[in-house]
Order: sequence, then C-alpha cells, then structure tokens
Amino acid sequence: MIRRFFSITNALALLLSARISLAQDARTAVPRPAPYPVVPPAEFQAAVAKGTRTTTGKPGPRYWQQRANYKLTAKLDVERHVLEGTGRIMYYNGSPDTLSQVAMHLYQNIHLAGAARNERQQVTPGMELRRLTVAGQQIARDTRMGAGYQINGTILILRLPRPLAPGDSVDIGADWAFIVPQNGAGRMGWSAQNLFFLAYWYPQIAVYDDVIGWNRDQYLGTAEFYMGYADYDVTIEAPKGWIVIATGELQNADSVLNEVTVRRLKQAEQSDSVIPIITTEDIWSNRTTKPGKKDRLTWHYTAKNVRDVSFSASKESKWDAVRAAVGDRDHDGKPDYARVDAVYRAIAPLWQQSARYGRHSIEFLSRFTGYPYPWSHMSVIEGKDIVSGGMEYPMMTLISALNGADDTTVYAVTVHELAHMWIPMIVGADETRYGWIDEGTTDFHETQGRKDFFQGSDPESSEREAYFHVAGTSREDAMMRWTDFQLPGAYVVSSYQKPATVLYALRGLIGEDAFLRGLRSFIGDWAFKHPTPWDFFNQFNAAAGRDLSWFWRSWYYETWTLDQAVAGVETHGDSTVVTIEDKGLVPMPVRLTLTLSSGQTMEREIPVETWLKGASTATISVPASSGVTRVEIDAAKAFPDVNRANNVWQK
Repeated sequence: MIRRFFSITNALALLLSARISLAQDARTAVPRPAPYPVVPPAEFQAAVAKGTRTTTGKPGPRYWQQRANYKLTAKLDVERHVLEGTGRIMYYNGSPDTLSQVAMHLYQNIHLAGAARNERQQVTPGMELRRLTVAGQQIARDTRMGAGYQINGTILILRLPRPLAPGDSVDIGADWAFIVPQNGAGRMGWSAQNLFFLAYWYPQIAVYDDVIGWNRDQYLGTAEFYMGYADYDVTIEAPKGWIVIATGELQNADSVLNEVTVRRLKQAEQSDSVIPIITTEDIWSNRTTKPGKKDRLTWHYTAKNVRDVSFSASKESKWDAVRAAVGDRDHDGKPDYARVDAVYRAIAPLWQQSARYGRHSIEFLSRFTGYPYPWSHMSVIEGKDIVSGGMEYPMMTLISALNGADDTTVYAVTVHELAHMWIPMIVGADETRYGWIDEGTTDFHETQGRKDFFQGSDPESSEREAYFHVAGTSREDAMMRWTDFQLPGAYVVSSYQKPATVLYALRGLIGEDAFLRGLRSFIGDWAFKHPTPWDFFNQFNAAAGRDLSWFWRSWYYETWTLDQAVAGVETHGDSTVVTIEDKGLVPMPVRLTLTLSSGQTMEREIPVETWLKGASTATISVPASSGVTRVEIDAAKAFPDVNRANNVWQK
C-alpha cells in the first residue's frame, strides 16, 4: 500500500488517488537477495538468557561489571625520554564466575622488534616489567604450573595463586619502565623536548564481560581500545616548570602551581570569557610552577569511574581556559559547568580560538546527547609531531597543530575529539572489534556540532561523498568486520564516514524524534557500561517501534548500495503512471515528490516491504488531469543514493 509521507491539502487528497502495482523485473537473471534477519552470536544470546542483556537494547536485570582501583606513580625523565612507574591494583570480581587468571594489557609492547602490528611503529624495548606481585607475593614469569605469568605481545596472562571467587578481590602490584617513543602509534609520545603526552603507560587489566569473558585482542595499531571502568589515584613526578595536566582532578594545585596560575584557574571556572592561565610572558619568566624539591614536583590527580588515565607534561605551552555550561548533571535544579582547557605552543597559531571551540563543543554535545558532560574539566592538548589528527582520552584530547588548515577544520577536529567523551569514554563500547560504534557515532555528532556552530553549513554532504567514493567497489568493507581485519584502506570509510552516513539515513527513515530517542537511550542506558552492536541495534528497534533487521543487515553486514531510479512516466487513458526501479541491493522506502502543473506538490511513498518481497520495480498512478511535470526521488536527500542522476524525471 501507499501511505502519505507529507501532508497535502484535503482537496488535493480527494482529487488525487494512487495505487502501487508490483512486478518482478524480468531482466534480472539472478533473484534479488533479501536481507535475512540479524542473528546475534551465541554468546550474546546466552547473555540474554542469563538476564545480563535484553532484546530491547537495555542492560538486563542481572547485568554485572568488573571494577578496579588503581594507585599509580609515574616518574618522567624528560632528558632520557623514560617513564618509570609503580602501581597497585585492587581488582574486584563482580561476575558470577570464579577466575583462575587475569588478563592485562601492556600496550607499549607494540613497539617491540618483531611485534605483530598492522602499521609501521617506532621500535623500542617495549614495557620492561620489573616486578609483578599478587597480595605482596612476587610472581615469576613463564612458570608452567601454579602462580605465574606469560607475555604474548601486548597481552599478559597472570595465573593467580588462588582462584578469585565472585565478590572477592585481588591485590596486584607492578613496577615497570619504558622508553617513551617520539610517536607512539600516533597516540602518545614526545615533541621538541618541550612536550610529552603519556597514554597507555601502565599495565591495565583487560575487560572481563558477560558476553566474551576475557577480551584478549592484541593491540595492533589501527584498532583502538576496549577498557574497563575504575577509580584512579595518580602521582606524577616531573621537572619544575613543566605543567602536568591529567585525567581527573588536581588535588594539590597550591603545591605545584604558583599563586597567579591558581588564581587564574579559579577565575576561569567562573568565567564565560576565555581567561589566559599561562601566557608567553609567564613561560619565559619561568614563573608557572613552584620550585619543588631538587627542581622536581609531584602532581597528584584522582579520577573516579573512568576507563583510563593519561597526562601531558609541557614546558612551553600557553594555557587558556573557560567554563562550559553542561546542564543540570546532578539534578539539583541548578546549572553545572566544566572547565575547558586549551594548551598549545607558539607553533600552533590556529589554536588561539581552541578554548572557545571546546566550550561550544561541550555545551552543544551535552544538550544534543541528553547526557551532560560529567567531569570537572576537558583539556584540549596540542601535539604536533606526536599525533597527525586527533586522539581521545578521558577528559583529554591530543590534536595536531593543524597548521595549514582553516578555522572550520580546527573546530571540526575539536568537536570530533570532544564528542568521543560520550562514546567511548562514557559509553564503553568495544572499539577494538567494532570501530564504527564510536567513530561513526562520533562523526555523526561532529557534523551536528558543525551545523550548530557554522549556521547554514552542510557538513553531512562531505561525509556522504567520502562514502560514495568507495561504495560498491572492492575498496569497501562491511562495517561489522572487526576493525583490525578490514581490507587494506577500507578502515576509514567503514568506521567513520559510512556509519555516520547510515545514521543520517536511519534518522530519515524513522524520523527525528524516534532517532533522538534511540540515540539518547543508548547513551543513557549504557553510560559507564559495555554495549555490543546488538544492544545498539535493539535500542533503535525499540525507539522505532519495529524490527529494523533488514536495515542493519543491508547496511552494517553487507557492502550493498542504494540506487533508486525513475524508470519512466507515462500517461495511459486517465492515469499517469510513474515507474520506479530499484537498481541497488539495499532496500529502502521510495519517497516521491510529484510536481503538478498547478505548481502544487504531492508526496507519495513506496514502502520498503515492496522490495523485501522481492520486487525490483513498482509503479504508482495518479489522475492524468493532475498534470505531473516533475518526479523526484528523495528530494530531502535523506538516504545515501549512489546515483542521484536517475532520481529525477522532468517533463
């Protein structure tokens, strides 16, 4: 049947009638493939049966999650480019399972000679694990029986002296050191002897979840991370004059920063105008920090319920700050704020507006996602020579100098990286396997921020065009293929532009209200938890009020394309017949705009069920007296049709 997509006047509705006739395309030798239902893997279905997941996309009533408390100390030697660390981890078993071992990540081992990796990396000795203990007992490496540990690439498997029962905890200690690479997989390192950015700098316990169990995927360089939530207490020792900004709240500002800097910080936290915290004059007068003991200072940060900690140490960076209104995050009826920092060197002149860009990003995303930014600060760090674009960490992001770009690009990169605070920092998706969940959704959020900041712009079109360049070619790969195993060169489109483009199509399919309801429910329900793709699909099924398996299968599991065409417009007797051909393999509703000789327009829709039944052509007819002068498919350009040249018929 045909249903109206847009309302028209009652008089026109009475005047014009329409009907659809279906016909199998006789020219098609091979039957059109029908998208079969999305069947989650057995382990997800088992989680639903156990009550930890649901078919509505919400966490189940028996959902559980592991927890940890980290107490970490880092000593940074800026001359030798070495970090030495000690740590103690209290790991709590919230699962119903008894664990005989614990898996840990040693991300720095991607730099070992001969390490498995899918991108070229600087070679270093990796992470030197000097000591590993359980409950104070030192554990030996490669013990074949009993307590011991083995290292395979970036994964360490620790066999516990005694099994860890449900509800119990284990105390793990470690000492380690590593040479800081100048460019550590494009996500950490040092630059020009005046900036260090430390990430993935400590042994981190892997995620043990209700679907997979231990997640032991190697860090190969392209795919990013899957991390558990924990509380952190971190002390960082660095030379005087170096400003250390980290994930979390600085606990000893008065002990490390001079009085002027502390006063300016407090001022910025109450200011809607950007406040210079550290200026060029401050840098060259060497008055940014306290003198410390033996010319070194210890910075103390704490962070609760975050998936990681990182920190920057800079000697010659300016620092601007301003507050951002994030909404009522504590539900006390009063507005709440977060401080936005922009830390950049003189080599990055385009960064002078970064604090303002960061403020808009945090404020917009807090509104748009319906989830107020939950932390005290958001620090945007310039990292020329360390990172080529941008990289996200809890409460922090590292972005290149962007020299040669324009202000539009600087804002775009800023809002993209800050949007990652929602996915994967708040919503802890598995980036290692399914990069599209965080990068695609973040690309979508980026374009919405750009539309709001640059009124009248159309950033969504550039995302579509990037997808169109590879759509249907051998250079495209399915989004549901694990990120590290994408076809060469396919990762960017299948993780960024295509999933963003598909979200635009989903919004057009189910409507703005239902789309935002699904997106916001996904973020709110899975905040500080670990969703899978099937939770994502189920959330939007629930928001749409219907099973969209055909949509998920066609766009996420396949590399099919959409190509709807006006095949002909003919008058037969008292009827004008419009023939639509579905030339692609992705089934989508056909939304038609018919322009009449009177200048009025009418809207008609051929439902997706037409194509799901196997048809490849369909017709609609209207009274010939209406005088159809033009027919256009998807005039709103909501769907990613790869060939719009055949979308219009003009009399």
